[in-house]
Amino acid sequence: MSATEILLALAIAVGIVGVVVPVLPGTVLVLAAVLVWALDIGTATAWAVFAVAATLLVAGSVVKYLVPGRRLKASGVPSRTLLAGALLGFVGFFVVPVVGVLIGFVLGIYLAERARVGGAAAWPSTRHALRAVGVSILIELVAACLAAVVWALGVVVT
Repeated sequence: MSATEILLALAIAVGIVGVVVPVLPGTVLVLAAVLVWALDIGTATAWAVFAVAATLLVAGSVVKYLVPGRRLKASGVPSRTLLAGALLGFVGFFVVPVVGVLIGFVLGIYLAERARVGGAAAWPSTRHALRAVGVSILIELVAACLAAVVWALGVVVT
């Protein structure tokens, strides 16, 4: 491995950590590292590796929003509750570094459901929201890890 590939491997590892710790743009960092590698190598194989990694990351980014959203709707959480969660998640991102998005999202769901159905009945919706956040992170993590494996195989092949 060259020095560039070692630095890119570190960037990919930081990107994977960034998926779990929402301070870093994990998926973007992984994609950028693979792109830099493809530009550096410049072969058709390197570009094919980049295309596969990019496809996995884009698909993971799309699925991470679709699957949890459907699960929440199937559990009876209305769209306006999801909107309240998204808005407070956005605010939480700026108010509490690192975990503010997650705290804001869950708090938004809880407050919206508390207003809609009352105190104790809001907890089931909040639990569904926590599961949805977990599933979302897991989907993005799997996509980033698969992209990293594709990149590593590309490094071995080239």
